[in-house]
Amino acid sequence: MRKFVVSAILLGILSGPAFAQKKENEPLEVLEREKKKQAEALDQQYKRTMDRTRKEGDPTRTDPWANMRGSNDGKR
Repeated sequence: MRKFVVSAILLGILSGPAFAQKKENEPLEVLEREKKKQAEALDQQYKRTMDRTRKEGDPTRTDPWANMRGSNDGKR
C-alpha cells in the first residue's frame, strides 16, 4: 500500500510540468472560435430574414409597371 501511495505522489509530481505547458486559449484558436461564432450568427440572421420575407410575401405576382403601360403594350 505504501508503494502505491508513493508511486501515485511521484506520478503526480512528474506529470505536473506536462499539464502546465498546456495552453487553453491560443490566439489562433480564439480567432477561429470567434469567426465561427460570427458565421453562425450571420447564418441565423439570414435564415430569420428569409423566413420573415417568405411569410410576409404575397403569393400572387404583381406587376409594378402595370400603371405605366398602355392597354396594348403587353400584346404583340
